[in-house]
Amino acid sequence: MLATQNGLVDLIIPRGGEGLKAALAEHATVPVIYAASGNCHVFVDASADLDDAVAITLNAKVQRPGVCNAAETLLVHAEAAAAFLPCALGELREAGVELRVDGRAEAASGPLGGSLGRATEDDWATEFQALVLAVRVVDSVEDAIEHVNRYGSGHSEAIVTGSLDAARAFTDGVDAACVYVNASTRFTDGGEFGMGAEIGNSTQKLHARGPIGVRELCTFKYVVEGSGQVRP
Repeated sequence: MLATQNGLVDLIIPRGGEGLKAALAEHATVPVIYAASGNCHVFVDASADLDDAVAITLNAKVQRPGVCNAAETLLVHAEAAAAFLPCALGELREAGVELRVDGRAEAASGPLGGSLGRATEDDWATEFQALVLAVRVVDSVEDAIEHVNRYGSGHSEAIVTGSLDAARAFTDGVDAACVYVNASTRFTDGGEFGMGAEIGNSTQKLHARGPIGVRELCTFKYVVEGSGQVRP
């Protein structure tokens, strides 16, 4: 197995799902940087510009639904739900997205509500990689952070907000490689980050995190020249 070839293989960067990640975690004896799943979220805060929120949500879900930085769950603050959801869900449905909502999102969705699927516990934890989106209403930025940290994969998360305090709370509180304020999760990419060719997107804490380019794979060799110095 390639992952056990100590002395021949310096590093493996797998591109795949959680099954591949679990297999390598069990068997690998060489270093691994996991470029694994992306269960990403967009959170629409109470103070969000709703036009921006609709555009960001659509881009994050629809632009390339099968990639790891596409949004899989939409979280909406309760104070924005009634104004935001009917328009946003309508446009998502027109784009061919299957919507799976909680009870509060259904109630806030106006005429669409009765025709939407009901989200299950498994939906919150699923990377659909398809035109499917789970939708939940939350009461605060803290509730959104709790949801993301419970179900997310540490990849890319976004908040749409007009509040500096909410933005700071979200960026500080969410455990993810990339966190966006008023921008789509779809920017998590080596090329977009100016790294050139991308090798993967790491959700680990060490050694590299986020997009991996050549720079992130560099190691160091220290050459020290002296003239007889000794350490006292």
